[in-house]
Amino acid sequence: MATVTQVRDVRRWSMLGLGVFAQASSAVFVHGVPFLLPALTDRGMSLPTAGVLVAMPTVGLVCTLIAWGYVVDRIGEHKVLVGGPLVMLAAGCAAAATTNDIALGALLFFGGVGAASTNGASGRVIVGWFPPRRRGLAMGIRQTAQPLGVGIAALAIPAVAAAHGISAAVLVPALMAGFAAVGCYFGIIDPPRPDAKSVDRVNPYRGDSTLWRIHAVSVLLCVPQGVVWTFALLWLHRDIGWSLPAAGALVTVTQLLGAGGRIGAGAWSDHVGSRLGPLRTVAVAAVICMAALGLAAWSSWWWAAIPLLIAASVISVSDNGLAFTAVAEIAGPYWSGRGLGVQNTGQNLAMAAIPPAFGALITVGGFPAAYLAAAALATVAIPLVPSDRTKTPRE
Repeated sequence: MATVTQVRDVRRWSMLGLGVFAQASSAVFVHGVPFLLPALTDRGMSLPTAGVLVAMPTVGLVCTLIAWGYVVDRIGEHKVLVGGPLVMLAAGCAAAATTNDIALGALLFFGGVGAASTNGASGRVIVGWFPPRRRGLAMGIRQTAQPLGVGIAALAIPAVAAAHGISAAVLVPALMAGFAAVGCYFGIIDPPRPDAKSVDRVNPYRGDSTLWRIHAVSVLLCVPQGVVWTFALLWLHRDIGWSLPAAGALVTVTQLLGAGGRIGAGAWSDHVGSRLGPLRTVAVAAVICMAALGLAAWSSWWWAAIPLLIAASVISVSDNGLAFTAVAEIAGPYWSGRGLGVQNTGQNLAMAAIPPAFGALITVGGFPAAYLAAAALATVAIPLVPSDRTKTPRE
């Protein structure tokens, strides 16, 4: 088996690219299916029923993230990055062929099951093949897969559904997953792991709260991110009076800037040799920015609120790669798959709870109350960030 030093930079970065593509295909499947809502309701399906249907990929993903992490720990990254996308391909093709809504929902669920495979496996490839001094940057690049996937889905799925029907639109993420499976089959190599006899394989969660604290921090910091992602468009349109196209354009720009923020945070963590120090700083910045946004929105200071919204959109997503990398490094090569599964499960459950919970809060207290509540919850995360036990190695 090749070692980290024997793998050339070109191969290392090509594996990162394949991991990003595989993760983006999962994002298209999970986050792109909701873009079918107009087509589903236009053909006579009620909105509640259509809402349940398009939520099935997310349900499948959340139910199996930890299980996929266990599989990665047992059989390695290569097989999972091939097998999971193949599940998406098969489920998507079968969903495109069915005319039964119950069967469609079940197949979308299984597509979400396949999509869950790439979360931990693509992260493990990066941690395994990139040296610590480049790992934060690489993981930051990997974390851009979600906004890229959402962008691809927003452009492709509604247009294909309008021109060629729902079945053709479902094939978009399915075929993308098929290409990802082929690319990963030929391009991904399982990173080396220490000899099982010479490494401590004891459960890293037992007797140590570090990983649990990182998981809790990530869940709390999901709140500002989820509130901004979910309600920014509506706030710009309803309270400030922007047109929907103008508001949508600003939200798209913030997504692109947020992707850059993830890369920048990762590079910063490499430079300072720490994941948790920058994570604490990002948490503080998120609190300050969301609180300022809430006050600006309450005071109708739109000249300040718009720049603060952009800043919040970037800062609130910058913690993702830092926490993800820290979990993988602390959990170690025989537990990081499960650790990353727990990490993603908590974040996805939090994101699922934000629309109904904060939607009710906005109904009662308006958008400023939602922004201030998000800042308050993020404040709880600051003291929970663990201290660095050791600095991240520079070599």
